[in-house]
Amino acid sequence: MATKNFPQEVRKFEIEAYERPKNLKELKKTHVPFSGSPLKHPHDPKKVILVPDPYGSSPFYYEFTSNDISFVEKLPSIVNLEGETTPMVRFWLKKMSRGIVCTPFLVEETKNFE
Repeated sequence: MATKNFPQEVRKFEIEAYERPKNLKELKKTHVPFSGSPLKHPHDPKKVILVPDPYGSSPFYYEFTSNDISFVEKLPSIVNLEGETTPMVRFWLKKMSRGIVCTPFLVEETKNFE
């Protein structure tokens, strides 16, 4: 999936098999879900990128360490206006794991308000 909002080519993330949790109530006590389209990290194979709204106008994304993901649920894929499909997943991350939220923006001069 390539989009004009990201400065580099991104590759689809092959989802590894994770063992289904035996008790979903316990999982909710110890983990937090994040949903989006998974991508390979461009430089670090131990990290993954999750784009919550891959076709939206606000292109922010999350970055997580793969070891902090305990369970992955496949969600229905989404389709853009050109008919391209993008896989969607829900990552269950251990509470107190570290993640990064990245919000790209365009650097411009601000208008002078005189």
